Amino acid sequence: MTPIIPAVTIQDLTVAYRDSPVLWDIDVTIPVGVMMAIVGPNGAGKTTLLKSVLGLIRPASGNILILGKPYAQQRRQVGYVPQRNSVDWDFPTSAWDVVTMGRYGHLGWIRRPSKADLQLAMDALEKVGMADFANRQINQLSGGQQQRVFLARALVQAADIYFLDEPFAGVDAATEAAIVLVLKELKRQGKTLIVVHHDLQTLKEYFDWILMLNVHLVGCGPIDTVLTEANLKIAYGGRTAFIPYV
Repeated sequence: MTPIIPAVTIQDLTVAYRDSPVLWDIDVTIPVGVMMAIVGPNGAGKTTLLKSVLGLIRPASGNILILGKPYAQQRRQVGYVPQRNSVDWDFPTSAWDVVTMGRYGHLGWIRRPSKADLQLAMDALEKVGMADFANRQINQLSGGQQQRVFLARALVQAADIYFLDEPFAGVDAATEAAIVLVLKELKRQGKTLIVVHHDLQTLKEYFDWILMLNVHLVGCGPIDTVLTEANLKIAYGGRTAFIPYV
């Protein structure tokens, strides 16, 4: 019987800034096909963990595998939606151009997208409700619309694993609902979704797995197993006003 390869394997990961640890000795195995939230207080290392997996931050130590191989060998298998506040929204480009850029990793030496690539871009814009805004400059879009465009860019990558860094931050309720529908559809297709998330009240509604973090790993696994009062107190130090573990 062929062993099942995890979506992500993290071993002995430590990340430090100026000798101050941001993540310390993280060991995590994330199976294929889960929709997982990364949660923890501000400064817990959630975004740092995501960027370490994606090779955007060099760790002090540790080993990270995507579907059994280093990230450099699996780039085409990965889609990424960064935090909206990390993007230069004044860059002069349209929503259509941003989404089409998501196909560049599949084009090789051919820089002009094919008709199939262009159709994938339009399909992705339609899926996130932004087809009517395809020619709009991104700096003319609302925050929620910008987030939808970046989700569409990730969709056209046709990845197996999607990483999203706080996709619901600063968006309206309609955009949040639209993003959740797209993510749940991806999960039904067997994709793996790993999402930095901050709203504890929606955890059980949106996710089936959870990684709880505060520099050290608090817990990782099925949400009913990890989302407990004891773990929340370890992660947040009693600072949570709402404890959604029952």
